[in-house]
Amino acid sequence: MTRAAATLRLVLGDQLSDTLSSLADLDPSRDVVLMAEVMSEASYVRHHKQKFALVFSAMRQFAERLRDRGAVVRYVRLDDPANTHSLNGEVLRALDDQPFGRVVLTEPGEWRLVQAFDDLAHMSPAPVQIRPDVRFVCARAEFEAWAAEKRELRMEFFYRLMRRKTGLLMDGDQPAGGRWNFDAENRKRLPKGLTPPERHMVPPNPLTREVMAEMAARFPDNFGSMAAFNFPTNAEEAEGALDHFITQLLPQFGDWQDFMVSGQPWMWHAHISAAMNIGLIDPLDACRRAEAEYRADRAPLNAVEGFIRQIIGWREYVRGIYWLKGPDYKHTNALAADRTLPWFYWSGETDMACVRDVVAITRDHAYAHHIQRLMVTGNLALLLGVHPDEINDWYMVVYANAFEWVELPNTHGMAIFADGGVMASKPYAASGAYINRMSNYCGGCAYDVKDRLGERACPFNALYWDFLDRNTDTLGGNIRLAMPYRSLAKMDEAERAAINAKAAQVRQDMGAVPRATG
Repeated sequence: MTRAAATLRLVLGDQLSDTLSSLADLDPSRDVVLMAEVMSEASYVRHHKQKFALVFSAMRQFAERLRDRGAVVRYVRLDDPANTHSLNGEVLRALDDQPFGRVVLTEPGEWRLVQAFDDLAHMSPAPVQIRPDVRFVCARAEFEAWAAEKRELRMEFFYRLMRRKTGLLMDGDQPAGGRWNFDAENRKRLPKGLTPPERHMVPPNPLTREVMAEMAARFPDNFGSMAAFNFPTNAEEAEGALDHFITQLLPQFGDWQDFMVSGQPWMWHAHISAAMNIGLIDPLDACRRAEAEYRADRAPLNAVEGFIRQIIGWREYVRGIYWLKGPDYKHTNALAADRTLPWFYWSGETDMACVRDVVAITRDHAYAHHIQRLMVTGNLALLLGVHPDEINDWYMVVYANAFEWVELPNTHGMAIFADGGVMASKPYAASGAYINRMSNYCGGCAYDVKDRLGERACPFNALYWDFLDRNTDTLGGNIRLAMPYRSLAKMDEAERAAINAKAAQVRQDMGAVPRATG
């Protein structure tokens, strides 16, 4: 009996999972696993320095994990003189060096790689098989079928479908506690005197320190600092981070998950999304472990439901939207935003305490929690009218957990409403009052959060009302904005003109000017 030819199995930098579909039938005695650090992936955006350290260290450690299982791994480092610096180039080079009966890979997470692997299928002398990514709860085809039956693609209804599918927090056919969503219980102000708990830190292991030094030397001008690196880079480190969250932080996560405190990057947040997005944590397993804490009366329902909703609700939903809408999604610009991104998004040099803190956290940790991203940097870009390309690029660059399938819908759809309401029923626009209610930033800020027009008025205030005014034709009929539009209508012409003039001056002072054309 003739043995089948060996298989070349390509594993990408965000596919570092034992359960990866392309490795399901791995024959260690004959097959070869290909992993490659290539400049096409290192440079398609100017990644935060810590993103390089995270992904390349995790890749190298996963390669060793495979070798320990007996697999043959062809690992191409960034500094390999023979490196073609493209994934397709490395597949073709491997096929030149050794005959293989087929090439197997798991579907990539970004449209640009889908297009690249379509090209590979035409160039490869061996057939290319692309398998579904089974690490997600909802397959792409399943999401498409759900979306086809819906007039509006609201996350809440998709989330309920995923709850029923997984059985998470279900009592028979009813949601635990009699409600699907406890978000209203997750917006509390942090009481004075209560400080976030001590964090479980993940100091860089020796291999990670080696990669950090390599990448700092190779990409010295990229955004961010390496000094405070705190990401799991292998399954064992990721397990430690997840266990710390589940046992120590989850009980209080729900109450203050939306609150922001100056100089406190982590609060009660899990800080596991980067590890999850590269495959070191099984999302469904994390959810089941959180549910077990609720069932054992060790964590309240609002905390556990909020955590599970972020994973099987929001994370799965944004992936579905990304694949459903296709590569043209990023080119939508429903509000005709046309301005440049202020330089302080990179430098942090601003008197706005909230923005300064979030940029500093982002620079130092390649991380910020979801409200900092949505309601500080995202909200400001929305109100300023920053062009989608500029703010989408910023989010892709600065965060270690940023891969286009998750970052683009969150930024494009939620933060800046550029998709015109595909994801959100209204723009997440807010004045300084929201920042004041959900943080301690305003007390130490150079600006007055209660002032709208004065010299030291909080910039969010005039920008907010001006945003509503100049987008009346697009947003004025939105029922969820009826109350602020009624307030706007009560302002006389002189007050509206003063607000618009103040907002124009704020945009000019911040450097949010119209982009050059042509």
